[in-house]
Amino acid sequence: MMLALLTGHDLAAGLVVAQVATPLAALAAVSLPGIVGRPLSERLTTGLVGTGFGVAFLAAIVSLAVSGLRGFPVEVVHLGTLFSVGHHAATVELVADALSLPYVCFSTGLCSLVAAFAGRYLHREPGFHRFFTLLALFGFGMNLLVLAGSIDVLFAGWECVGISSTLLIGFFHERRTAVDAALRAFITYRICDVGLLAAGVVLHEAVGSGDFARVFAGSWPTASCLVPAATARVAALLLVFAALGKSGQIPFTGWLPRAMEGPTPSSAIFYGALSIHAGAYLLLRCSPLLDATPTAAWLLVAVGLATAVQAAIIGSVQTDLKGMLAYASMTQAGLILAEIGLGWRVIPLVHVISHAILRSLQILRSPSALHDRHELAAALGGPPGRSDGPLIRLLPAGLRTAIYRTALDRGFEDALIGRFILAPVLGLLRTAAAFERSIVARLGGSHDVADEWHRDRGAA
Repeated sequence: MMLALLTGHDLAAGLVVAQVATPLAALAAVSLPGIVGRPLSERLTTGLVGTGFGVAFLAAIVSLAVSGLRGFPVEVVHLGTLFSVGHHAATVELVADALSLPYVCFSTGLCSLVAAFAGRYLHREPGFHRFFTLLALFGFGMNLLVLAGSIDVLFAGWECVGISSTLLIGFFHERRTAVDAALRAFITYRICDVGLLAAGVVLHEAVGSGDFARVFAGSWPTASCLVPAATARVAALLLVFAALGKSGQIPFTGWLPRAMEGPTPSSAIFYGALSIHAGAYLLLRCSPLLDATPTAAWLLVAVGLATAVQAAIIGSVQTDLKGMLAYASMTQAGLILAEIGLGWRVIPLVHVISHAILRSLQILRSPSALHDRHELAAALGGPPGRSDGPLIRLLPAGLRTAIYRTALDRGFEDALIGRFILAPVLGLLRTAAAFERSIVARLGGSHDVADEWHRDRGAA
C-alpha cells in the first residue's frame, strides 16, 4: 500500500503542488513584513527565499525521477474551477509530463542559484528586500507557467513573470535610463500579451475550456490538435505574436538590450535564462497548433533566423559586456524559435536548457570579466588581438563599412518603428483627443476648443 502511494497519483500531485506553493509561501513570508513597515533582516530574507526555491527544486527532482521511472505519464492535478457558465469553464490545473518536469527542474535550480548569489551581491543595497520579493514572485510565476495545465493558468504565470521582470529592469529607479527601459519593456509586454489572451479566448470559444487536455490529444512531444483547422490557425498566429515579444524577436528587439539596466542577478535569470525562453516554452507546450498551421511555423522560422542574423551582427560591435550578452541571448532565442518552427521538439528543449545555463554563468561572471581579461593578457604576454571572421574578410570594404554603421545604429529599428508605427499612432491619438475636446466644448457651448480641434487636425 505504501509503495503504491509513493508511486501513485497522490505523490505526483503533492510534488507538483509543492513546486508552486513553496515559492508562493516564500513570497508571502518576505513581502508581508515589508508591507507593514517591518522588513526582515537580510539573512532571514535570503534564507526564506532560498529555502522556498530549494524545496521546490528538490520536489522537481523527485518528480522527474519518479515520472521517468514510470515512463513519463501525463499527471494532471485539478485544483479547482474559477467559474463555469454553460459549457464554458475556467479550471485551475497543473500538469507534469516530459516537457514541464525537465523545464521546472532547471528553472527552479537557477532561481535557487541566483538567490544565493544575490544575497551577497546586493548586501546592504537599499532595494535588497524589494529584489527578493520580486525574485520570489518571478519564481512562483515561472513555475506556474511551466506546470500550467490550461492556457488560463499559463496566462496567470506569464503575467507574474512579466510584471516582476519589468519592475526589476527599473530596480534602480533613481536612474532615468532604468525607468525608460522598464517602461519600454512593459509596453512591449502589454502589446504582445494581447496575443496570448486572445488565443485563450479563441480556444475557449472552440472547446469551451482552456484545458490543454481538451485542446490536444496524446502526450508531448507527439500530441495532436483537437480543435478545428481554422481555430488552430488563428490561435497559432496569436501565440507566435505573444512569443516574439517575450523573446525579443523582430520587430520587438529594442527592449531586450535596455533590460540590462537591472541588477546583474536579475539580468542573468531573466534575459539570459528564463524570461527570454518563456516564449519558446509556450510554443513547445502548444506545438500541435503549429503542426496544424504551416503558415505560423514558417513565419516563426523566418523571424527567428532573421533575428539571429541581425542580433549576431549588432552584438559584434557592442562595447559593453552586458550588451554583447543581451544580443547573444537574442541570437540563440531566434535559433530556438526557428527550430520549433521546423517541427523539432526535443532539440529546442535541450537547446533552451543548455543555453540558459551557459548564459546565466556568463552574466553572473560579467563583473569579473575585466579581471579575467587581465589574467588572460598576462598569460599570453600581451592583450589578445582582434581579428575579423573569415566570412567578413570576403566582403568588399564598402559593404563591411555599411554593415558596421548599420550595426552601430542597431539596424535602424528604433528609427523605423518610430517613423512608421509610433508616429501614425500618436497622430491618430492626438486627433481623437482633440475631437473629444471639440465635442465636449460644443456640448458646453464653447467654440474656442472646437476651433482648436480643427487646428490640431490640420497639424496632424
